[in-house]
Amino acid sequence: MIDPAYVRAMAQYNAWQNNQLLPILNAMTFDDLTKERGAFFGSIFGTLNHLLWGDTLWLNRFDPSVLAAEAAMPHSLTLYPTLAEWSAQRFRTDGRITLWAERLKAVDLIGDLTMHNRAQDREMTKPMASCVIGFFNHQTHHRGQVHAMLTAAGQDAPVSDLIYMPPLQ
Repeated sequence: MIDPAYVRAMAQYNAWQNNQLLPILNAMTFDDLTKERGAFFGSIFGTLNHLLWGDTLWLNRFDPSVLAAEAAMPHSLTLYPTLAEWSAQRFRTDGRITLWAERLKAVDLIGDLTMHNRAQDREMTKPMASCVIGFFNHQTHHRGQVHAMLTAAGQDAPVSDLIYMPPLQ
């Protein structure tokens, strides 16, 4: 279904997208970042916090040495209360995602992953490759929401098309 090269490309895409957002976010007021915009997670910053929270949960499932954020879903929106704290944790998490992707072997994508689903408070088992695809799809989905909110807020949202990503290093 997928291979380690796909995972490395998606890890790079994730970091590239998040790095493009930083200058835009830093130029906005915190009130603009936290303004209710009718999105599923309310605001730009709430959505970004939720996305970072989700990334730590998934990464912990793939690599238990990486600690997951302990907040429950409703609190994921305010996990990092300032842009500076969020930015620092985003940078660390993107680095951890990249390191995990670089170490990944094809055999790591075979078989199932059993995990605790916090939203449904139950154990579930899914194919590992599907979980990895879902991890990156979750990122893209919520960054798309952020992109729409930035555009609606009058900001120049960054290019997000994969074909414009700089070549893999």
